[in-house]
Amino acid sequence: MSNAFWHGFADMHAISTQGPLVISKGEGSWVWDANGKKYFDAAGALWYMNVGHGRHQIADAMADQARRIASYSSFGEAVTDTTIELANTVASLAPNPDSKVFFTLGGSDAIDTAIKISRRYWAMRNQPKKQAIIFRNNGYHGMNVGGTSIAGIGPNNENYGDFITNVAQVSWDDADDVIATMDRIGEDNIAAMFCEPVMGAGGVRIAPDTYLHAVRKACSERNILFVADEVITGFGRCGDWFASNRFGLEPDMMTVAKGLTSGYSPMGAVIAAPSVWNEFYREGAGVFRHGFTYGGHAVSAAAGLANIKIMADEKLPQHVAELEGKFASALRTLEDLPNVAEVRTGVGFLGGIQMTDPASAPAMYARCRDAGVISRAIWGGALQVAPALSTTSDEIDQMVALFRAGLS
Repeated sequence: MSNAFWHGFADMHAISTQGPLVISKGEGSWVWDANGKKYFDAAGALWYMNVGHGRHQIADAMADQARRIASYSSFGEAVTDTTIELANTVASLAPNPDSKVFFTLGGSDAIDTAIKISRRYWAMRNQPKKQAIIFRNNGYHGMNVGGTSIAGIGPNNENYGDFITNVAQVSWDDADDVIATMDRIGEDNIAAMFCEPVMGAGGVRIAPDTYLHAVRKACSERNILFVADEVITGFGRCGDWFASNRFGLEPDMMTVAKGLTSGYSPMGAVIAAPSVWNEFYREGAGVFRHGFTYGGHAVSAAAGLANIKIMADEKLPQHVAELEGKFASALRTLEDLPNVAEVRTGVGFLGGIQMTDPASAPAMYARCRDAGVISRAIWGGALQVAPALSTTSDEIDQMVALFRAGLS
């Protein structure tokens, strides 16, 4: 089917030849294509369909907000009441009491915002040399200029030239390497470290708890801001409102998106602890010359409020925590297949089915799709598993059976 749409992360020649997969309807953990075929949505669209498809409460809240006032600029002193309400709600869930919330358009914008905040923060504290950004190999932090510059997935920053300089890559699971790199660069030159509590697009990689605690401690001891990238892990996916809560990280900043609205409307945010935002709120701090036309968009804020209410009313973070063991054990049964090298899982509703032949992942994705389960080939030759948080125990079994049919 010929059309004018240019897909992201796609081989457009192949899609132009074979045609797109046109999704026309969704309900809970399931979607249907334009031909009426039903699929289990194991990808959660793109890690974000936390409350599931077809939630009329969110659609109604968005429509009601649009009828009253769709949005208004949040530059300067203006803001809508709905935006304030969402900011207060998100702050109340954050690991650090009395946090502040800077809204963006999505995760990539949140990353760029956090980079700018971290560098400006140190300049305002008369330490302008603290500019270096530490990031991990296999990490993914969006595809804006900042996120591309700290891409731990090699192909994601190839052939674009230099964007943000003064960045340094460290091991994703070796805390000693992180500490050695920090000491080599010098704490007087480092602004922040960006860290996914559980890696998503980089292959669903779960570092040892000792790693997260060690690098967090190293940042505190060296006056380096610790930024937890919770764009994927936030809002219930790891069995708590945030993975930072689960792992006791108390980050200086968190970047969030995806589960903030469960994808019903684009929105992201930077959640800043008092240790960071106080510098920007003090008398004489002046104007922080950064923001987005649609930052804090009222319709998106209405979606976020309705989304979080569903999560709270249905206790979805607790539901994930209760089914985490079942989710992991069911997925790991696939390790008996010759095509599967291992299954990386164990934290919330997150899994990576590693192919024995990493190059086969795109073909295995297609076979699973034909069998009735939509996943995604991710870095390192794995298949992504991140279904709706409302997925039931029975649906986990159905999902695994569909994967088995495709991978067999």
